[in-house]
Amino acid sequence: MRPSQALRLWQQVALAEVTAGQPDLSMRQMAILLTIYLDAPPHTVRGLAARLGVSKPVITRALDTMGELKLVSRHRDELDRRNVVIRRTVEGALFVERFGDEMIAQTERLPA
Repeated sequence: MRPSQALRLWQQVALAEVTAGQPDLSMRQMAILLTIYLDAPPHTVRGLAARLGVSKPVITRALDTMGELKLVSRHRDELDRRNVVIRRTVEGALFVERFGDEMIAQTERLPA
């Protein structure tokens, strides 16, 4: 895939998401969401902050939005009450799966 094709794919997926009325996640929120769903758990605020190279409050704000959309949930770690564990949700899994399906559909529509 050439850079122009990759950019066209990103544009087409973004347009499809916007016109379908899907939640409007920022690039950071999408990176966090995909990390939670594609990388093996457990996921913590501290771990996500380190992985993305941002502060814990940045992760917390993103999780607030994604929690309101029911894409993730947060729970206190019973073994270490200082940690907050982020868990996947059914709604979030369906969102990520549908997003992947949209990427495949748009890839198939790219000109050769």
